[in-house]
Amino acid sequence: MAGGGGRPRSPPGPLLGLLAAAAAAWAARPGVRAVPEEEQHSVDFIERNYVYGNIQHEVNVYVKVFTNSPFLVCMDLARSREELIDPQYLWTGPDGKDLEGRAYVNLTETGKLVVMGFKESMSGAYTCTLSYKILETTTQEEREKFEPYKFMVYAYREADHAYQVFVRFTTKECELAANGRFFEELKKILNNIISDLTCHIVESSYKCRHVGIPKQGLLHELFVRFQVNPFAPGWEEVCHQVPYDCEDVTNRRVEEARGRIGEFFNKQTYALKHEFRTVPAIHYVENSFSLTHIDSCRPGFGKNHIAHRSCAGCCVVCDPGTYSPNDDVTCQVCARPRVKKYGARSC
Repeated sequence: MAGGGGRPRSPPGPLLGLLAAAAAAWAARPGVRAVPEEEQHSVDFIERNYVYGNIQHEVNVYVKVFTNSPFLVCMDLARSREELIDPQYLWTGPDGKDLEGRAYVNLTETGKLVVMGFKESMSGAYTCTLSYKILETTTQEEREKFEPYKFMVYAYREADHAYQVFVRFTTKECELAANGRFFEELKKILNNIISDLTCHIVESSYKCRHVGIPKQGLLHELFVRFQVNPFAPGWEEVCHQVPYDCEDVTNRRVEEARGRIGEFFNKQTYALKHEFRTVPAIHYVENSFSLTHIDSCRPGFGKNHIAHRSCAGCCVVCDPGTYSPNDDVTCQVCARPRVKKYGARSC
């Protein structure tokens, strides 16, 4: 059985034989596990790459950090299908200044704007005024028409994923000294299974409970819980190989870790049914494995399902007057809103 250091060693006693058999079965699995495909963008109109304005209201746009924004079009969809005479486009950024000539933007002759290498500090209102001529067919007189469009552009990150796992094991007695040794060995095995992914087991605990089962009487069970976390020591070095942000890498790795652990507990059931003549004193309760998806956001970002319904699963940059100092999913309101920037980590 593999311990926390990855070196084979014997289990501390017969009570851990089932774990050893399941661990061996997992290690002997055929083939190479495929890495899940990279998640798609959370906001579908970013993939279409064109966002049209709306003269009736502002348009929310969400741009993943360090990527380029979609094309922001200085007109609505209906106007884009019409003929325009002498159109002119004036774009201003969140600071209210003209964007013409800025190094981080690309402005086209047809009024489209791309903001390149988007950062949280670039969030805010991007406004454009479209002007064009209208000619009177009878008098040939001309008049100029102005139409303003406003885009609220927000930086976002993918949420960091982790998983809360819950599993149960039957034991002979709650006072059995081997219960604690079994729990420690279980943690070592699970950590060994996912260590190459720079994931690890955290916040682990167990409690022995008395469970009444119909027609079986009173049983003693270990209720085990732990979290599968993608930030084991060394994860920063892995992220240094990524040119920009690291959420995609860590999320793919923790998804892989989740799959391996789920497979490990499936092997527990197989080993119990096919590899043991006598049921071990401590053994897995079939189908007791369950997990809960846990999201967290980087500092300066949070979730808001009401304000950002189009990006409800995203960690969106905190608005001015709010902040997020940790990996919580909520931007807190400053007691004295002095913060005027996006992405604040303190007030």
